[in-house]
Amino acid sequence: MKVMLVNGSSREHGCTARALEEVAKALQAEGIETETLFIGNKPISDCLACGQCGKLGRCVIDDEAAAFGIRAAEFDGFVFGSPVYYAHPSGRLMSFMDRAFYASGRNFRFKPAAAVLSARRAGNTASFDVINKHFTLNEMPVVSSTYWNHVHGHTPEEVEQDTEGLQTMTNLGKNMAWLLKCIKLAKENGIQPPENQKVFTNFIR
Repeated sequence: MKVMLVNGSSREHGCTARALEEVAKALQAEGIETETLFIGNKPISDCLACGQCGKLGRCVIDDEAAAFGIRAAEFDGFVFGSPVYYAHPSGRLMSFMDRAFYASGRNFRFKPAAAVLSARRAGNTASFDVINKHFTLNEMPVVSSTYWNHVHGHTPEEVEQDTEGLQTMTNLGKNMAWLLKCIKLAKENGIQPPENQKVFTNFIR
């Protein structure tokens, strides 16, 4: 079993990375393989609403978001980390997730996922909500911890002082490992995810 941790910060080794590192350590201690992806500082385009992904099975823009959507098929779970900007996740991460999930949603369905936020002070619960909506739209079990999945600090050194936040990250990793093992055991015993109907309607009809 393997989990991808996505670092949506502009800083590869900042506060968000420290939080993700703690989750990864807990997963590894439970026998789960991990990989961390830093999405980088290059501009990432938002969705063009061209509709081509429905025909091609992939996004037409050849960048990190498109590649991640395809690679998502290789993983059993996901953790998306972001700093808080203006009480909202990183715009870069939002474009990255919007495109990957829209074009390659089939590669995420029924796989456990979690959001992790780092903030100097506030805005983390609003950001938590924004990221989690990607998961619920794709029928993904949302992994919880013993508090909301946040750490506080302006620098990684300050995050080290947030002992409850780091404890929350450790417990998140343990909970995700437990859920992944439960899903694996269910599949081995013939229990498969449901095949749900998905019909689109507009509010006007």
